[in-house]
Amino acid sequence: MRLRVLALAAVAALWSGHSSAATHRLAPGVGNPTFAVRPPVLTVKPGDVVESESLWGEWYEKAGGKWPGEVGPIAIEGAEAGDTLVVEVLKVRPNRDTAVSTQGGSFGALVPDEGTAMLNEAFPKGRYVWRIDRQAMTGSVDLPGSATKTVTVPLRPMLGRVAVAPEGDEQFGGLWPGPFGGNMDVSDVREGTTVYLPVFHPGALFYFGDGHALQGDGEVCGSGLETSMEVAFRFGLLKKKAIDWPRLEDAEHLMVAGSARPLSDALRIAFVNLVQWLVSDYGFSRTDAYQLVSQVAVIRVGNMVDPLYTVVAKFPKRHLPKSTPVSQP
Repeated sequence: MRLRVLALAAVAALWSGHSSAATHRLAPGVGNPTFAVRPPVLTVKPGDVVESESLWGEWYEKAGGKWPGEVGPIAIEGAEAGDTLVVEVLKVRPNRDTAVSTQGGSFGALVPDEGTAMLNEAFPKGRYVWRIDRQAMTGSVDLPGSATKTVTVPLRPMLGRVAVAPEGDEQFGGLWPGPFGGNMDVSDVREGTTVYLPVFHPGALFYFGDGHALQGDGEVCGSGLETSMEVAFRFGLLKKKAIDWPRLEDAEHLMVAGSARPLSDALRIAFVNLVQWLVSDYGFSRTDAYQLVSQVAVIRVGNMVDPLYTVVAKFPKRHLPKSTPVSQP
């Protein structure tokens, strides 16, 4: 009964204000190169929907072009340090007919980088331009050096970067993930997923960007099918509900994203926080949660290319107790 009351109270806190919710259209301007505290470009209330798009720039149009940066920050009224920001991802759809994937040099999981120096010669740099069919939701690319000259694959659009302003006076470049979210490159950040982020500053200060029409686990070559996206989010708040690392939820899984190097530490962060979530909100003992997670959880490697690697620990919701009607972080 106590679990049910707590869950219903959390739902009430999350959805209060929806009766007067507004929809905002944000036309992004100059992109930001860092996740940091700065004046918001838009302020919304809990329950409001924001429709916008990620930025397009010369990086997509020519080799060596400048990255356009991220959109934001968006402030949510009433958000304070110690709250949890709730971001329902309502829409992520490509709005261009091409996507770019680069590889080689000193960026990627299978080439030497600053943190993993090797004597190997650098892998040749490559730039693949994929053709996007937005009606069929497929991507096609030419493979001139292979027996299969052209391949077409189904798309699964996602956002590589969702973040709040990091704790204190910290500023992180756009490539960094961390407790604030950031460049996690987790393919579960897509339509139908709810993202939970810790709040460190008034307004939370939400950023987004880095649309991928498709990305395999690990983002091994260093990029997905990079393109711009039409997006829509609904924002909410869980007041006085603090979390340590980003959490995600969709119809099938509870998820926690941990970012660190080495990869094993990212995995530990994700699983420790997943166990803690099950204990605090779903009535499991710590020992029982540890056992169950060890047998039924699924691991996704978001990225193994960024300054910190990201691992997602996923728990199937079918194993949650039936007495808890709605999950909250």
